[in-house]
Amino acid sequence: MQSPSERDTPVRAEPLLAAHGVSKHFGKTHALVDAALTLRPGEVTGLLGANGAGKSTLSRIVSGHIRPTSGMLTFDGAPLALSSTRDALRQGIALVAQETSLAPDLSVLENIFLPDLATPGRLSFRTMRTRATELLAGLGHEHVLPLDAEVRTLSAAQRQLVEIAKALALDARLVIFDEPTASLSTTEVDGLFDIMDRLRDSGRALAFVSHRLEEVFAITDRVTILREGQAVAEDVATSSLTQGDIIQHMVGRDIGAIYAKRTVAQDAVGDTIFDVRGLKALPWVRDMTFSVRAGEILGLGGLVGAGRSEAMEAIWGLRARQAGDIRVRGKEVTLRKPADAVRAGIGFVAEDRRAQNIVPDLSVRENLLLAQMGQHRGFWRGYGRKADKVTALIADLGLPADRLDTSLLNYSGGMQQKIIIARWLLTEPDILILDEPTKGVDIGTRSSIYRLLQRAADAGLAVIVISSDFEELLGLAERIVVVSDGVSIADLPAARLTEEKLTLLAAPRTSTRRNQAMLRDICDTYGGDAFWTLIDGDETICLAQSGDALSGLVQGQAATAPQTHIPQALMARSDTFVTEDDGRFSLLVQMTDRRGHDLGWIGLTLPAGAARPDATQFRTRISDLTKTEATDV
Repeated sequence: MQSPSERDTPVRAEPLLAAHGVSKHFGKTHALVDAALTLRPGEVTGLLGANGAGKSTLSRIVSGHIRPTSGMLTFDGAPLALSSTRDALRQGIALVAQETSLAPDLSVLENIFLPDLATPGRLSFRTMRTRATELLAGLGHEHVLPLDAEVRTLSAAQRQLVEIAKALALDARLVIFDEPTASLSTTEVDGLFDIMDRLRDSGRALAFVSHRLEEVFAITDRVTILREGQAVAEDVATSSLTQGDIIQHMVGRDIGAIYAKRTVAQDAVGDTIFDVRGLKALPWVRDMTFSVRAGEILGLGGLVGAGRSEAMEAIWGLRARQAGDIRVRGKEVTLRKPADAVRAGIGFVAEDRRAQNIVPDLSVRENLLLAQMGQHRGFWRGYGRKADKVTALIADLGLPADRLDTSLLNYSGGMQQKIIIARWLLTEPDILILDEPTKGVDIGTRSSIYRLLQRAADAGLAVIVISSDFEELLGLAERIVVVSDGVSIADLPAARLTEEKLTLLAAPRTSTRRNQAMLRDICDTYGGDAFWTLIDGDETICLAQSGDALSGLVQGQAATAPQTHIPQALMARSDTFVTEDDGRFSLLVQMTDRRGHDLGWIGLTLPAGAARPDATQFRTRISDLTKTEATDV
């Protein structure tokens, strides 16, 4: 994808939307004090700021959800005064919200076309189904979102995808994307950016709210940055800024490196404390195996719908299990309900902050101490014994001690998330599982959450982080288990992985079935061992294998070239067959996608004495087979 800074944009269009001097007061709270935003056709503008800076408030004003206290808004050169979201939709303004606003009892199809259901006339469900399939195929998720499923049965990440599809179905002139990539992996983000590119090229104005700075630089043309409700940088060319510039505008200071990699001494990591074998919780979890040691941060990586969250819910007792052994400190445990997990020393921060973690009618203090109830069977809860630790954690979180009795909903999403994590740290668990722990939080809060988890691991806690953000996994975890289609397919040190390798490993087995069929076809034609592998220097990771195990490559495992049976072929990557010392010979052919990204190597290894195929014909055969297959990865 061509970066915004590389595009030739000699003439800028007149603003489609202009907002100046916008303020919004909620009682004594000033959410916006002097905000501004300019959106032009054919451009993507990043709307940035820390949690609580006013980004969502400004987005909701522009999309008709709330009215400003003061300020001037114009749309297409005329004053804009919206009384409802319906007014905004009529004008052609759509919002893809961070917190989805879907009808839970309706199907995915009905939610995608929800605004059309209230319009006069008859609707063609056949036409709607065709259009919805096209939209989801464009997002790369037609296999993840069944159109007839009720939205209430979907995960938070799947509901976010429905919200995106709904906005695209409106064919709006201005679309605000509020954290649309929070639950998407690298490949899925790439697909969304393709769609945003097409929307921009068609003359639409787009606003993009994100805390992921790498995405801001990848997709935006210009940025507006808010701090404490005020625009501190308005309509600035993205290419003129660095990450450090943006962070300083957002938080008013330099926070240093986002990922401060832990230095873990060999004796700092203890014995295996949590071991899961053969976990099955159909239909999402088919065969998952992983373990984590005391003092270790383990990452669970995969795409939306891979079964990672469902596996944790099954472990926690929130989802029925059909099979699987769970051991804590070497002892098998039976976890039928969440209280069993808490008493076994397991903490769990679920993905959906609002629906699964917060009790809105309780104060900060009550929410903070909520998990204590699951640790005791008696009447007394032992809150007094936690007073000193509560005081220390509150100070560490930067939360004023005199505000513990106020509602948790009065705080930003980032502060809410830190309090939820602190809730579980107060229980002093042996294992802490976190599902998308930095979803929808700003860069400063992300950095502080990472430090909090690293200090907890340094103190001996076993930490499991589930994330669709591969950069986050690589920056935070020491080891990563990759999950695809409900199966754990690789368990590798983070140091051996990159975002590209994780993306290919995590690709659904259903979407790579053509490459696997290609390996079988090669074996049927030539015999021997056909394989699909990633190569980085002298290291290789096998994605798939078919036939005799001649190469020494095993699916889902990493190895250096000397550890395989074909070291010379892996190092040479020649255009012709390379013969090893024992006589077996191999040829490898590289695959790339339409953007030139490395999709790995298809290889064939044959035993000594076998008939040697023509190398040119073999390479041509692979090239022909991969013309369509490569784009399916």
